[in-house]
Amino acid sequence: MPTINMLSSADKVKGQGVGSAYLEQVNLVKNGLDKEYKVVINKRARTEIMHYHTIDLKHYLSVPFAKRKGVTVGYVHFLPETIEGSIKLPKLIKIIFYKYIINFYNKMDYLVTVNPNFIPRLEAYNIDRKKITYIPNFVSTEKFYKLTDENKYIAKERLNIARDAFVVLGVGQIQTRKGVIDFINIARKLPGIQFVWAGGFSFGNITDGYKELKHQMDNAPKNILFTGIVERDLMNDIYNVSDVLFMPSYNELFPMSILEAMNTQTPILLRDLELYEDILFDYYLKEHTNEGFINAIEKLKNDQKYYEQAKEKAVRGHKFYSRESVLSMWQDFYKKVSKVKGR
Repeated sequence: MPTINMLSSADKVKGQGVGSAYLEQVNLVKNGLDKEYKVVINKRARTEIMHYHTIDLKHYLSVPFAKRKGVTVGYVHFLPETIEGSIKLPKLIKIIFYKYIINFYNKMDYLVTVNPNFIPRLEAYNIDRKKITYIPNFVSTEKFYKLTDENKYIAKERLNIARDAFVVLGVGQIQTRKGVIDFINIARKLPGIQFVWAGGFSFGNITDGYKELKHQMDNAPKNILFTGIVERDLMNDIYNVSDVLFMPSYNELFPMSILEAMNTQTPILLRDLELYEDILFDYYLKEHTNEGFINAIEKLKNDQKYYEQAKEKAVRGHKFYSRESVLSMWQDFYKKVSKVKGR
């Protein structure tokens, strides 16, 4: 039985979607393909499939040795251009780091991206299209699911949110690219609605735009609750007390929060970005401007029919990204890469 060695440090920094994606993928394969593959985590041993979830230097240095026995698989969670607006780095360090990212991907035998929009971008870095595979993220229904009304009210009490409040939720690290400042400005225009941002400064004061973001948060209107970094086990309650997931991000890949919210039948409102088109289809509401977001939120609050239609979109999205569908993709992928090595 071939062994897959899952290599990652993604769960060391709290509040990252990359960490959530890693944990879900490992559990999916470990439990779903256990009759075909043995799965180990962060073992020093070389195995038939070395699956790199993060681009640590120690992983980079291990690649030549890993290739002696099996194939190397790299998970593409970001590209240089998608880091802009996340971490503030000195110019020289940024140039070196960006080159390192692409060099790491180039060293892999195969790459997996969670968004097909990244395939032409990887090709633009002279990475062979033939070694790139698209497999979407997945979220377990055992961890994210719809609560009963009674449990929702209990969760609202814990968060000190009024029982009858209409709740707009934002999720993610506090970063410029996440549209946090837009989120705050929109909340200021809708004082009768409760806004919640679940997430914090995972990278502290090296976060790009840290001072401005901190200033905006310190002077935010009273109808915003900033939870700080939330343990993943508590996020199901937060999705369930929310009436809509609102993500005004300017740049994303495939946020785990969208799938998590879909599991709880929570409507999704996003900025109209090209990268969502091939992964979210018509499973979400989209707007371009703050004015458009304000109108959509007000309509969700006041128009029950419109709200139910938005909810149905999320339900269909959840069904599309089912466990069976995504597991089948991983099964086909690992089978393909194993065959190449004649295993």
